[in-house]
Amino acid sequence: MVKYSFSCENPSQQYISIKANFKVKKDVTIVHLPSWRPGRYELGNFAKNVKGFKVFGEDNKPLQFSKVSKDEWEVNTKGKTEIKVEYHYFAAELNAGSTYLNQDQLYVNPVNCCVYTDDTAIEPIEINLNIPGDWTIATSLKKSGTILNADNFEELADSPFICSNDLQYDQYEVNGIVFHVWLNGEIKPDWKRLIKDFKAFTSSQLNKFMEFPVPEYHFLIQILPYKAYHGVEHQRSTVITLGPSYEVFDTMYKELLGVSSHELYHTWNVKAIRPIDMFPYNYKKENYSRLGYICEGVTTYMGDLFLYKSGVFNLQQYLLEMNKQLQKHFDNHGRFNYSVAESSFDTWLDGYTPGSPARKVSIYTEGCLLAFVTDVMILKGTDNQLGLDTVMKRLYFDYYAKGKGVSEQDYKSVLENVAGIPFDSFFEDFINGNKPYESILTDAFEYVGLELQHKPSPIYSQGRLGFKAIPNGANFLVKLIYPGSPANLGGLMLEDEIIAINGYACHGELDKWLKYFDNDLKHLTVLRGGKIIQHTLPEVDRNFYMEYSVVPVKKLTTAQKKAFDGWRK
Repeated sequence: MVKYSFSCENPSQQYISIKANFKVKKDVTIVHLPSWRPGRYELGNFAKNVKGFKVFGEDNKPLQFSKVSKDEWEVNTKGKTEIKVEYHYFAAELNAGSTYLNQDQLYVNPVNCCVYTDDTAIEPIEINLNIPGDWTIATSLKKSGTILNADNFEELADSPFICSNDLQYDQYEVNGIVFHVWLNGEIKPDWKRLIKDFKAFTSSQLNKFMEFPVPEYHFLIQILPYKAYHGVEHQRSTVITLGPSYEVFDTMYKELLGVSSHELYHTWNVKAIRPIDMFPYNYKKENYSRLGYICEGVTTYMGDLFLYKSGVFNLQQYLLEMNKQLQKHFDNHGRFNYSVAESSFDTWLDGYTPGSPARKVSIYTEGCLLAFVTDVMILKGTDNQLGLDTVMKRLYFDYYAKGKGVSEQDYKSVLENVAGIPFDSFFEDFINGNKPYESILTDAFEYVGLELQHKPSPIYSQGRLGFKAIPNGANFLVKLIYPGSPANLGGLMLEDEIIAINGYACHGELDKWLKYFDNDLKHLTVLRGGKIIQHTLPEVDRNFYMEYSVVPVKKLTTAQKKAFDGWRK
């Protein structure tokens, strides 16, 4: 058995003391720390948080070791049967995939901070937690007091836990499966409302798949006093960060529902239905895959759609979420340069940042829109009897249940088998190509009685001048520039800080000043790299950034009503 212990004697320093005991059989043993975590397809470089790494034999005498890569240590274990690894892990970042320590909680994602060896990765694991006696432990791991158990390292790596005195708890049951809901932090929960809505979207998802991959499930929700929105999927749980506290059951409640439904759907899609490139996970290096449009795109689409199908969202609320995806898509000129499959592969290159302007697209946004089009294509091919949820169910039973990963060809074959139509051009043009989406989106929306609309952005800087900016105190930072727009032709650059219009300080009112000088030349004063620079934006008689939205058609045809009913059932 592999044994770990976690101690947090000085939480203000935010270093967790970790010890790990491993059996050894070879003269040389490599101790690994994972290079990345599932759910975030980029290198994590967690070893940057490791301090004071030491190794001892069973006689408690130090052993020689050397670091052989960024997160691997080679240990001389000749003549040894057991080693004890000790180190401190700096835990100062709090998000849905991190590890964090302060005076209020010990929150651990083991994939960040637990070392392992190849020889013992399949052995059972015991975790001893040295925590205050009045703290509660929230986790999907087997638990007895302050002792946690996992069947192997794969389960441990995928099983976060929160130890805190601020945890609040409730649960609900669907089809005999218990779903645990943990809230940690300052929050006054409306449990009746939450449980009703969570139970509704859970039932809807579970009824479509007909089977849940695991015997129970835990929502581990970190409520923060500041703005936050993040979720990470695990096999038997999810961690969600959301804030600020006072908005969670008010204006951010729809975000709580959205991220929770999304992460629950991941239990089937990604944790069970997994790209063949990640079957199994290799924690030592990048796991390149072009299937992000399935992993995250289908999940984004289905997470929101099941909120609508279950009655938690009405149609208007659902379409507001779809509108966000449409706006992100059309605002990103990377759609003309890089396919969603290529962008999936490159999450390992530049992570989840915008990166170089107009270079790539989002696997979440493009994948979501393509999933919707795929759903409608299946409806068309099956006289509105079947949809994308049938495809995902078949992938679950035909691949995951048989211990297999999914390739692009597998996905395409199941689509064609269910829909009864070819998908060759769809994959060539839109998944692996960068052909514009407008026509397929317009046709798909129209088929189910929805209309894709667009109009010039009413925000002057966006619609007329072709740039998007965000407030920065009294000034504004340029974040997007439309190619060929006055902003582009006038020499504006990303991250320029606009401080004045025609000599008048913005004072937080960029758009009002621009509208005031509507018929005049616009001289923008910007701060760039410590220099004050003047730019004159030329007049161009056209519009640039548009606002996109989907609305129900005023009167459905008989065919559209039948299609709409098939889509939402």
